[in-house]
Amino acid sequence: MARRDYLLKRVAWSLLTILFVLVLNFFLFRVLPGDPTTSIAKDPRLTAETRASLARRFGLDKPLILNLQGGNPFDSQFFAYFDRLAHGDLGTSFNFNRPVSELLGERIGNTVLLVMGGQLLAIVLGMSLGLLAAWKNRTPLDTGAITFSLTAWSLPTFWLGILLLIIGSTYLGLPTAGKETVGVEFDSFWAQAVDVGRHLLLPTLTFTIVLLGEYMLVMRSSVLEILSEDYILTAKAKGLSHLQILRHHALQNAMLPIVTLIALNLGFTVAGAIQVETVFSWPGVGSLIFEAVRRQDYPVLQGAFLVIAVSVVAANLAADLIYGLLDPRIKAP
Repeated sequence: MARRDYLLKRVAWSLLTILFVLVLNFFLFRVLPGDPTTSIAKDPRLTAETRASLARRFGLDKPLILNLQGGNPFDSQFFAYFDRLAHGDLGTSFNFNRPVSELLGERIGNTVLLVMGGQLLAIVLGMSLGLLAAWKNRTPLDTGAITFSLTAWSLPTFWLGILLLIIGSTYLGLPTAGKETVGVEFDSFWAQAVDVGRHLLLPTLTFTIVLLGEYMLVMRSSVLEILSEDYILTAKAKGLSHLQILRHHALQNAMLPIVTLIALNLGFTVAGAIQVETVFSWPGVGSLIFEAVRRQDYPVLQGAFLVIAVSVVAANLAADLIYGLLDPRIKAP
């Protein structure tokens, strides 16, 4: 019963958070300057009738929240926005004149491919290095691991990406932009996969290095805290080896803060992909956001913000649920 109540409360709070995000998402981009009529208003051929037609095309001729001019009071931009969301419609791009859901659908798979590869490598390498550093505490290995992790964590993402781009293209002959080699017809699926992998190598490596340091430092700190507990001393007194203690006693308990960190990073890394995708011209959500900012394409920004916010909320909910499975002490208050 306690676990079910805990689950229901977490899900309810997540739904309330998403509702708040939806409302914030509507107002956030409507307080900013610019719309499809003003963005091309410098064109002398644009008449008042054309601007009015554009405003009607994008629903900007309606009142913002409530229609107080007679007729249906709910005939406004606010309620039309929620009606479109209920039908899976994220609006129409000012710049591309295409549904935002189509644009995001074309890009989100590329972003997930990039983010998941970098995350998995960073998690495995960071946790392994943190576990090793905690095991060899106060040794040159521990000092070197801490120095490397702090350096990697402090590097600006765009600077590291540019550096790896120069090194990879100059000395390793790796591609510098795009997802596939332009103009090449592949003989098989595997040939295409190899080409995509070559394009993916440098941006994935950038993500891995940036995230690895954070995972290593948190894992090391968590393991050291666990190793100071009384039950670890009891395990040593029973004659268990260091490997057995780390594997059966320290690792599972040290995973709790790592689970939270992984969940948060999985959500926020989608937003962090903007810098990496821009540097490497990777056709994902990040590069689409950069292009939308440059061209004041607010419907695309609104849709991308919604996707990012929902991914963060979903990642936090997943972390809460996994916490409840890993730690039996977590119960509903």
